[in-house]
Amino acid sequence: MATSQGSAPGAGPEDRVGEGSPAPMADPADQLARLGRSWVWLLGAALASLVPGVLALVWPDVTLHVLGVLIGVYLLAIGVFRFVAVFGRDSGERVPDLIVAVLCVLGGVLCLRNPLQTIAVLSLIVGAVWLVSGIVTLYTAIATKNMAHRGVVMAVAALGIVAGIVVLALPAESARTLTRLLGLWLVLLGLAEAAVALAWRSALRRAGVTGRDASGPAT
Repeated sequence: MATSQGSAPGAGPEDRVGEGSPAPMADPADQLARLGRSWVWLLGAALASLVPGVLALVWPDVTLHVLGVLIGVYLLAIGVFRFVAVFGRDSGERVPDLIVAVLCVLGGVLCLRNPLQTIAVLSLIVGAVWLVSGIVTLYTAIATKNMAHRGVVMAVAALGIVAGIVVLALPAESARTLTRLLGLWLVLLGLAEAAVALAWRSALRRAGVTGRDASGPAT
């Protein structure tokens, strides 16, 4: 790796990067920030919602145990995606998203710890996560004036709020009913999130940002 052009002429070996010196390690926070701002990462988060939603719709006759595991894995995956996305935001905008990420992880752990939850408990966990996540996303979109594709993000947030209210307000009488209800909303949320990712990709291309530099302000 090349030495810094600003080094002093009389610097000793300990102050220079020699040919045999190991390359400096990249800052993990910077790596996470680049990943969190990438449109590919946003698309991955969309697929994390879309895939279980499709599975739930094409396989509605799942047992309560399988449903609990499916919801738990989904919430954990979404929590990880949101946690990484936190690093792509300004420091002042990180706290709300971090709260949502922790909430998703906690909900996933609760579902996986005891997959044989009652239908009411599973509905409560998913509905609460969607409602809080939608409210936080809507608040962020309103507060961030220069957010790219702000209207699309607000629409996704509103969809999440509606999904949370519907799941909380409409009690499911069977695992089959809950599976179809969750599958429908997961597909809708996944498609909406995929639209945000593709819109962000389009914005990056118009700005001439491609390849490894295809990152920017988090949407």
